[in-house]
Amino acid sequence: MDQISTRLSPPEAPREFGFFMNGAWVPAGDRELFDRQSPAHGVPVTRVPKCTVEDLDAAVDAARRAFDDRRWSGLNGQARAAVLLRTGALIRERADEIAYFETLENGKPISQARAEVLGCADMFEYASGLARSLHGDSFNNLGDGLFGLVTREPVGVVGLITPWNFPFLILCERVPYILASGCTIVAKPSEVTSATTLILAEILSDAGLPDGCMNVVTGAGSSIGQALIEHPRVDMLSFTGSTAVGRRVVEAAGKSNFKKLGLELGGKNPQIVFADADLEDAADGVAFGIGFNTGQCCVSGSRLIVERSVADDFARMVQAKFDKVRVGDPLDEATQIGAITTEAQNATIMSYIERGQAEGARLICGGAQLDMGRGQFIVPTLFGDVTRDMSIAREEIFGPVLTIMPFDTIEEAIEIANDTDYGLAASVWTKNIDKALTVTRQVQAGRFWVNTTLAGGPELPLGGFRQSGWGREAGIYGVEEYTQVKSVHIEIGKRDHWVK
Repeated sequence: MDQISTRLSPPEAPREFGFFMNGAWVPAGDRELFDRQSPAHGVPVTRVPKCTVEDLDAAVDAARRAFDDRRWSGLNGQARAAVLLRTGALIRERADEIAYFETLENGKPISQARAEVLGCADMFEYASGLARSLHGDSFNNLGDGLFGLVTREPVGVVGLITPWNFPFLILCERVPYILASGCTIVAKPSEVTSATTLILAEILSDAGLPDGCMNVVTGAGSSIGQALIEHPRVDMLSFTGSTAVGRRVVEAAGKSNFKKLGLELGGKNPQIVFADADLEDAADGVAFGIGFNTGQCCVSGSRLIVERSVADDFARMVQAKFDKVRVGDPLDEATQIGAITTEAQNATIMSYIERGQAEGARLICGGAQLDMGRGQFIVPTLFGDVTRDMSIAREEIFGPVLTIMPFDTIEEAIEIANDTDYGLAASVWTKNIDKALTVTRQVQAGRFWVNTTLAGGPELPLGGFRQSGWGREAGIYGVEEYTQVKSVHIEIGKRDHWVK
């Protein structure tokens, strides 16, 4: 496929894709096509095929053959690392192209998309080292007649279902680690944001990944996604999405072949601010924590829990930050908050804003659509007088909507933070190390930030507690997630016969 240089305007015509299987592009042919319109500009930007279940079967067969004949898992760590390193370099070379289509399909600001793409190159470069360092263990304490080994082996064919909010980032938080373990992949991106997943498949092939190790089928979650979850020749399924759909994934996997599951699901994440924090820093961090990716982020800090003595002042500080946030065309380098990705999500966010007011919450600022002449935009929204039983305080809104609840003691702050079904992420803002450590230890969340938010890199694992999911991605934990542990017992010397 011809590359396209980044332009800060929508394309004149949509870019047409096939799907990717067994190391090559498969043309759409007579398959039905999905036309994706930019959520910010209202014009068609990409066109991808709606694959059939037969296409999925063929992709799984390709991944199965590639795994079983050991063309990838049988390579040494150095050979796998070389492919991952080359992939990172090619991502950097094509970063503008990838960021451009990420912005066109998703609606996120181009500056954010570009930073994410470069971070994804880091993922591959870091995972290359893990391909060489993955190891097991040995037991030399079993007596003179027995020696024990523990090995890690790749789990097999991995089905990968990714969402529309971070199409490339979430993909790259998984793919390099899955490949580092020696597994092969069948990926199914969201039908509204398929372009960058397809581009990555091409990059991996160009980097030397053997045919069949990375396959991408496009289409709806209800058909292709469901078939991938249920597929008996898929050994493990990694799913990122809502907790409600995650439950259906668990049920479907249990009815097929009891495949191993990795799930990153919803979150209703607290940001706890103590009076002794640097309140200027905290206000900026809180605004960023809910405004990043227009709040369409499973780890966004959507519940602001503030020490009562500074709650009113801090609310005004956050409001002042919201008032200065630049919402607009995501292809403008100055934009900080772009478009809502889908019409359905736009309607959902607005319905929660209406419900919050109906339940008695006080709308401090925002709460409205921004009329840009085209596209769908929502200004950052702040609610006060929120109680824990309100839907806006309990349910994942997945948009730029922030609720404020005050606390008086550290124990109350922790109680409010843990009063949720979720446990994905949390932040605490304080200059008191005792408070910071106490909160970090007692708030139940898989990712935690102290005096910052949404920070990190490929070294630390991602994942949640409670109904926020199972398993961990990224870091060495993310490679181990896609392995099976095998115990090997080796007898030394002559056997003591059972039958004399």
